[in-house]
Amino acid sequence: CASLSSMVNAPKTLRTFCKSATCKSHQVFKVTQYKAGKASLVAQGKRRYDSKQQGFGGQTKPVFHKKAKTTKKITLRLTCTACKTVRLKPIKRAKHFEICDKKPKGKQTY
Repeated sequence: CASLSSMVNAPKTLRTFCKSATCKSHQVFKVTQYKAGKASLVAQGKRRYDSKQQGFGGQTKPVFHKKAKTTKKITLRLTCTACKTVRLKPIKRAKHFEICDKKPKGKQTY
């Protein structure tokens, strides 16, 4: 993709609309990077997979090998400073991502 940027900067704080019942107005949000949680052993899909795998017969489900993407989409975790409501905002793909003090220069602000 030609529009893939090598570096993305995001501000530490962001003023945007908070849709929670307590706020319903523009508030200051704290910006952090979203990270997926640890996979649970008691989730239904994992229990089904483990029961299918046990015993003889080898690998029962397909293992994905045709990986085409080199980057993942960056997701910002916006936390309202007034009511602590969390909102996830996916932004573009990039190899490098940074949360900086100042807002990024130019037209691309998140």
